[in-house]
Amino acid sequence: MGVLLATSASFGVSSVAGASGSAAKSVTITIKNFMFSPMKVTVEPGEKIKVVNKDTVTHTLTATGGQFNTGNVGHNATKTFQAPTKRGTYDYICNIHQYMMGEIVVK
Repeated sequence: MGVLLATSASFGVSSVAGASGSAAKSVTITIKNFMFSPMKVTVEPGEKIKVVNKDTVTHTLTATGGQFNTGNVGHNATKTFQAPTKRGTYDYICNIHQYMMGEIVVK
């Protein structure tokens, strides 16, 4: 019974422990209806950020200061990148549709 409880308790875990014992984290930003969702995320330095495009047109997620750029993310495509390792606030846009914007806060 103890094994069953331990197994069912682990289902709610959203991060996976790496070889070093630290938890590997990731955040997902979804593009839909020409908007980033969520528009603001807070992450750890170097955390993985997954970008999923649910629109029928291509988008990018590009830091206005040049720190990161997914390149083109087509319809139903996914790109992953690492957040900057330097703490701070990073504004981003879609290079194709520059009215689309968001913010990544590295704490």
